[in-house]
Amino acid sequence: MDLLGTANRAMRRYLVLRGVESHTTRIGALSIHYYQRQGSGLGPPVVLVHGLGSSANAYARMLIPLSRRFRRVYAIDIPGNGFSPVPDGGPVPLREQVTAVVGFIEQIVKEPVFLVGNSLGGAMSLFLAHERADVVRALGLISPAGAKLAPERIEALLKSFRVSSNQDARAITRRLFHRTPMALLLLSSEMRRLYSTPTVQSIVNEVKPSDAVTEDMLRGLPMPTLLLWGRSERLLPYESVDYFRAHLPAHAQVHEVSGFGHIPQVERPSEVAQRLIHFADEHRL
Repeated sequence: MDLLGTANRAMRRYLVLRGVESHTTRIGALSIHYYQRQGSGLGPPVVLVHGLGSSANAYARMLIPLSRRFRRVYAIDIPGNGFSPVPDGGPVPLREQVTAVVGFIEQIVKEPVFLVGNSLGGAMSLFLAHERADVVRALGLISPAGAKLAPERIEALLKSFRVSSNQDARAITRRLFHRTPMALLLLSSEMRRLYSTPTVQSIVNEVKPSDAVTEDMLRGLPMPTLLLWGRSERLLPYESVDYFRAHLPAHAQVHEVSGFGHIPQVERPSEVAQRLIHFADEHRL
């Protein structure tokens, strides 16, 4: 039985009942599912990008709080994740995923956005903001991947996603949270399937040290930028936040937050939403 799939479908039904729209669109040759919540605020549209092996449902409990401050809120399923299918040609390379997010902003949102990315979604957001600053009004990074690290540190990180047993699945699941939900540890076989999908393993096998976000890319970001890093971060090496702090432009804010793990949008969604709203208020977005 696909318990995680059942839970994801139940979450989608719940969100729709709460007034969140669930849509599927075509971006080039890709079929992309996304959530949209019409907002009552004056801030720019928000686009939320999930991390490796995750989905738009990771932001489920942030959609409505953010909609009170921003005009519209979107959360997308990157191709091969959540309700976005793997294309017939197989998993989508990382660079094409970035292109798909650009296409989504241009075709669906149709104006510059407050782009928010977690983990691999944070790295994707950094590449997008560097290459297409014209479509990014502001940038929010939640435990972003992509820092330039020693090759052995990158290999150790990628190795943690090469899950071959339920014990491996429990180990990586524990590294995602400040306090790991017991239910996920009990569902280790389900989590093992999640980490072993073709999309996840394709990215794990694709990533190389040379794919890191460079110092010049970071220094050149012109838009207001907020980086949230959990003091309970156990997945990404601590050198990551040091790298970002050293090379982001002076106007960027880097906050290390107690009680945040790698995916605080799942564990502490209200606090993450409030920090994004406060940042938008500060910058009069």
